[in-house]
Amino acid sequence: MPKMKTHSSLKDRFKITGTGKVKRYKAYKNHLLSHKSGRQKRVLAGQPLMAAGDVKRLQQGLNNLK
Repeated sequence: MPKMKTHSSLKDRFKITGTGKVKRYKAYKNHLLSHKSGRQKRVLAGQPLMAAGDVKRLQQGLNNLK
């Protein structure tokens, strides 16, 4: 029987914390930053935790992610 594999695109987009929660990246933070205000860039900093409903939806793809 083949093993369940982690969805390759999810490996780079999410990180699992030590307690098993899922951290995600925010949008609008990768390019064209020169015209965005400092406040907008500060607000976009950091990695928030994913909502529980979204984690359930992606659970099969995140199965082997550590």
